[in-house]
Amino acid sequence: METKIGVLALQGGVAEHLNHLNQIENVRAVAVKKPEELNSCLGLIIPGGESTTMRKLIKDYDFKKAIKDFNQQQKVIWGSCAGLILLAAEIEGENEEQLALLDIKVKRNAFGSQLDSFIEKDIIPKVSTDPQELVFIRAPLITEVAENVEILYQKEDQIAAVESEYIIATSFHPELTDSTIFHQYFIEKVKSLSN
Repeated sequence: METKIGVLALQGGVAEHLNHLNQIENVRAVAVKKPEELNSCLGLIIPGGESTTMRKLIKDYDFKKAIKDFNQQQKVIWGSCAGLILLAAEIEGENEEQLALLDIKVKRNAFGSQLDSFIEKDIIPKVSTDPQELVFIRAPLITEVAENVEILYQKEDQIAAVESEYIIATSFHPELTDSTIFHQYFIEKVKSLSN
């Protein structure tokens, strides 16, 4: 059976996520531009981009309630980079209204500016036993996690990927690598919860 996955297509790295998802067997990826398009999706990716712009567009296009409802239906959401920021309960030094679906605290651009972007290789045990390329671009850092949030990856004491029952969040960009392994991990989580 085909698994339909939406990528929030308001701004940011939409095409890259669609490309990775469409390489996976029995997955159909769609660009989600209207809230009602979420109804037929089993999972949702909120891509990297400009979180302030994305937050404004989520409000302008009435996506906030739709995304919260999607989460309450126990469907899986993955936020990468800006997507992670939008899902967080708290952003250090800000009190902007968030989706607040993941009980974490984040610090914006904690890994530095665009010029400080970097790629490294490391193993994320729960995702794969092989080292993966991790692409950090103006990446946020997760500074606090609640008890119900599992740390998937941290570099020394810097948390860069977490997971809760229905949400995955990454500081880095798996969609900017050649590997689909992280997208496959997301799909397996979607399938296991939609059965």
